[in-house]
Parts: sequence; structure tokens; C-alpha cells
Amino acid sequence: MISTAVSSEILTAGIDVGTSSVKAAIIRMNAGGWKRDDVEVLALRAERIRRRDLKQVINESFHTVLEDAGVSEKDLAYVASTGEGELVHFRRGHFFGMTTHARGAVYMLPGSRAVLDVGALHGRAMRIDGRSKVLSYRMTTQCASGSGQFLENVARYLGVALEEVGPLSKEAKEPEMVSSICAVLAETDVINMVSRGISTSDILKGIHLSMAGRYIKLLRAIGATECDVAVTGGLAADEGLIQAMRELIQKDGIPMLIQEDPQSIHAGAIGAALWGGYRHEVLERKRQSA
Repeated sequence: MISTAVSSEILTAGIDVGTSSVKAAIIRMNAGGWKRDDVEVLALRAERIRRRDLKQVINESFHTVLEDAGVSEKDLAYVASTGEGELVHFRRGHFFGMTTHARGAVYMLPGSRAVLDVGALHGRAMRIDGRSKVLSYRMTTQCASGSGQFLENVARYLGVALEEVGPLSKEAKEPEMVSSICAVLAETDVINMVSRGISTSDILKGIHLSMAGRYIKLLRAIGATECDVAVTGGLAADEGLIQAMRELIQKDGIPMLIQEDPQSIHAGAIGAALWGGYRHEVLERKRQSA
């Protein structure tokens, strides 16, 4: 049973169910506040789904993050889900992914006025205001070669661990660009590159540059060319992709600042927990005034 007791401090949880992983966050926030000075992140968890039962991964992630935070479920004022959260049966509310990533981004990087959420199936660019309201957005298609799943497939073919992709890309000397926007055809390009003896580093850097070009095009489409951009989602931890984006905007003279945070992959879960705290307060005020 989740407590709804009024307090100057609120404990909330956010569960972000993605295509390839489940992220969980436990936060303590001051009542009425959601900015960095008002919030303490007690624990974060990211668990790969792989071929396991999704409901089991969600439950394990939630109970592990509770244990890491040193709290119990009954201590929580609100549990919020985001992403594909319909299997989070213990949630009290659900929030759309764009709003949670926007709120999480502004919490982590307060100057951000655009968010680039790069996940397993798509990239999503959002222009936001200082209170994380989404003003406009654009997305890539699921079949595009600009997704985390595409990059993971290529890494598997090349025999490279995901954590090695970024560092290897940064070692490239002569990047080989992927020509197709279709993921299937792009993977064929990669096979041809390997047969021609192109180095793994040059292949990965070429893929990163191709992906970066598509993401920057999305940001341009929403009018974010002069914004501080917070990168969130799983690929925010890919240092090769981040470097490729910075190289392209410098080359094109775009006054855009690409930023990431060590907690960027948890932006959705943190944002859900923050929105959960806000909704809890609204509900409590209504209850007390009734």
C-alpha cells in the first residue's frame, strides 16, 4: 500500500519501461520544488531486458532500486511509470515519455531548451521551455538506421561490446559513411565495408556521423539551432555519438551546445518521479480542501 501522507519531503519512484531496458529511480524532493537544489536522487537502476519476461524485469528493477535507496514501497508517496508502462501494475499514475524526458533533462541540465532522446527504436527531438513544457517535437521512423537497436545490431556483427563502440569510434582515421536511411540496407552497407577491409573504428565513426546528421536535422526542424540541447536515453552514454554530433555542428557553424549528464540514460525515470511528486501534491491539496 502506498502512503499519501503530507510531508515537507516527498519520496517518489519513476519506472521507465523502454524497448531494450527498464530504468528506475527513487528520489526525495522538497514539497513544491523540482529543481536540482530541491531534489536528491537516492538510487538509480538500469536493467537490460534481453529475452527475459518483461514483468519480471520491472519487478526486479523496482525492488532492487528500493533496496539501494534504503526505503520500502510503503514509504513512497507516488510511483509513476513512463514509456511502455502498462505492465507496471503497482504504479499510481503514468506520464508520456516526452514530458518525463523533458522534465528529467531540465532537472539535470537547467539551461536546456531542447532535448534529444535517443533510444532503441527512434530518436526524438523536443523544443522545451524553462519549465520543461514541450513546445514542438519531431521523431525518426522505427525503420531508420538512426536507432540504438541498429547500432547494437552492427556492434554484434562486428564483434564489439556496446561499451566499446564509443571509444573505438573516437579512434577513427577515415570514417566510412553509411549511405542508406533504411536499417536493413545500412546493415548491408556495413557487411560490404567489412569485406573491403574497412577498420571497425572507421565503420563505427561513419555510422555515428550518419546518425548525428539525422539527429541534427531533427533539431533544426524544431527550431533548436541556437539552443542548449540535453541528450537523454540509452545512446546518451555513447561518447562516440556525442563527439560526432559536436563535430558536425562545429563544421556547419551551428550555435548549438550538445550536453549530456552522467544520469542522462535515467532522464525518463527521474522525470516520471518528479512528475509523480507534483501530481501527489495536487491530489493532496484537493483532498484537504474537499
